[in-house]
Amino acid sequence: MDYVHVLQAFYEVLKPANLFYLFIGTLAGIIAGTIPGLTFTTAIILALPFTFGMDPISGLTLMIGIYTGGASGGLVTSTLIGIPGTPSAVTTMFDGHPMSQKGESGRALGLGIIASVFGTIFGAIILFFFGPLVAKISLKFGPWEVFSLMVFALTLIAGLSGASLLKGLIAGLFGLLIATIGYDPNGQLRFDFGMDSLASGIAPLPALMGLFGLSTLLKNIEELRNPISKPKTKANIRIPMLQVCKDMIREKFVVVQSSIIGVLIGALPAAGAETAAFIAYDQAKKFAKDKEKYGTGHPGGIIASEASNNANAGGSFIPSITLGIPGDMASAVMLGVLILHGITPGPGLFQAQPVLAQSIFVALLLSAFMLLITQTALLPLLVRISYIPMAVLVPSVIVFSCLGAFALNNQMVDVWMVVIFGLIGYVLDKIDVPIGPIILGLLLGPKAEEELMKALQINSEITPFFTHPISLIFLLLTVSSIVVTIWKSRKSKTIIKEE
Repeated sequence: MDYVHVLQAFYEVLKPANLFYLFIGTLAGIIAGTIPGLTFTTAIILALPFTFGMDPISGLTLMIGIYTGGASGGLVTSTLIGIPGTPSAVTTMFDGHPMSQKGESGRALGLGIIASVFGTIFGAIILFFFGPLVAKISLKFGPWEVFSLMVFALTLIAGLSGASLLKGLIAGLFGLLIATIGYDPNGQLRFDFGMDSLASGIAPLPALMGLFGLSTLLKNIEELRNPISKPKTKANIRIPMLQVCKDMIREKFVVVQSSIIGVLIGALPAAGAETAAFIAYDQAKKFAKDKEKYGTGHPGGIIASEASNNANAGGSFIPSITLGIPGDMASAVMLGVLILHGITPGPGLFQAQPVLAQSIFVALLLSAFMLLITQTALLPLLVRISYIPMAVLVPSVIVFSCLGAFALNNQMVDVWMVVIFGLIGYVLDKIDVPIGPIILGLLLGPKAEEELMKALQINSEITPFFTHPISLIFLLLTVSSIVVTIWKSRKSKTIIKEE
């Protein structure tokens, strides 16, 4: 390990100008992640033109700040108003919003911030010490392995199904069905119902904002009409650091486990932070002694989601800088910054530009501390969202959600999707059908289908799914997960009958 180049990288990133870029990037990322519909990937794309006049290290520092801030920023609206700012913050909402409704917004946001910081640091350290090794492992993931991973991830539907496994499975299949609308990976149009606006499929973010956001707001409108409804509990502005530290120590296994999952999933091209968050949340719940409290405001649920999606950032840089293969869309844009400056990402980067390569690790590490400072400083302002009267908050959020949806593709169809899925979510809530499995199917379905098509185009037989060791391992885990879920379901029904 050439520590001289690491020290030089610290010297470069710690220059006042680059620290300023890191701060601006982190602040922009937090704001972008907080606004539903405006993801940090969009913010990175918008920032790309500003990097043309910068040197490569300054440009990367700005974008890494946006990446880290955006990955954590989604927890704010997820916690305070129950609308995921980013797809990876869906699982944060499962426990963050119930905790906020109990008047513990400060605790929920504090847990999210600290878990995000830890996940970012963990991802940076793994990138520094084990980047090339993890990259070699990720190279072994072909379409067969990634498809099997997606299939395994889809079995997490059971963990999000609540009391009724059947309703959860139906919801998951509904999500998969929605994901089939539009062009398939082979370019064949399907289920568009003769509407040109559905040819490109249904974007996940409008569906997210509708299912979780608008449906929640409709329920809040009901509470406003209910004369016996209790007034909204005021949120605690301060972070109860002692309580948060106790929670983090109590859930230390969840912190480490979720960070590892985030890094490993991030190292797989196109797997995505939302995949990492769902898997980390499910695993945390499975190993918890009080798993029945998940979904009601459990600290472990917030920690698992935020630690994994921020650790995912470090993981996504591993294939990017060691192999030249972007781990996700955001890292692909950052690779574009290097290419625009005449630098070729890949194994030779460490020999040709060692200081630049190490500066990515340094910027990622320092962005964790910048995130801690910036988001904590903004917290008193952000938490005041919960003080806004519901009669003002509801119409305002609806308007901004529709604006955010329209801004995605400048199409009114996305606004209509928010409304339609909001009504669907409202009805499903009335009949106790869980929303989580729908989102899981909607997010992972297209990725699974795309990898399946790639695999079958290479080899039309299904035997490689079982002869490739890594693919076989994931399929065995899938079967095991299904068997355990059925066994637990029957066991719980037996206990209920005996009682």
